[in-house]
Amino acid sequence: MEKLPHILLVDDDDTTNFLNEHLLKKLNVTDQVRVAYDGKQALEMLGQLPPFEPALLLLDVNMPVMDGIQFLETFARLPQSQQDATVIVMLTTSMDSSDLARINDLPIAGMVSKPLNREKIDTLLKLHFQRQLPGE
Repeated sequence: MEKLPHILLVDDDDTTNFLNEHLLKKLNVTDQVRVAYDGKQALEMLGQLPPFEPALLLLDVNMPVMDGIQFLETFARLPQSQQDATVIVMLTTSMDSSDLARINDLPIAGMVSKPLNREKIDTLLKLHFQRQLPGE
């Protein structure tokens, strides 16, 4: 399988980031994982020159400073070419119905419940990148 060039994890939980990064590398999805601990930090990374354009951005909903929905509202104002370069998938343990209503018009490709596992990653790769993990 061809690896994704870059993945950005946006989550305020160190353990979640560690486990997700370890799993993504173990499954050979990518060699390049970067971590942001809130939406503001993620936007700063995306605004770097040259532009940082992760192929996949895994976004937590609930974070301090700037949560996932606030991040998406700001991300939607970035140049269309930058938006098109990144598939955003929200990671959540639970979603409030008012949050669900807010994300309908935001630029996400889907939602996945935490924790990530091999099956969920394989599904993401098939749906959004026409790739799949090799069989075990």
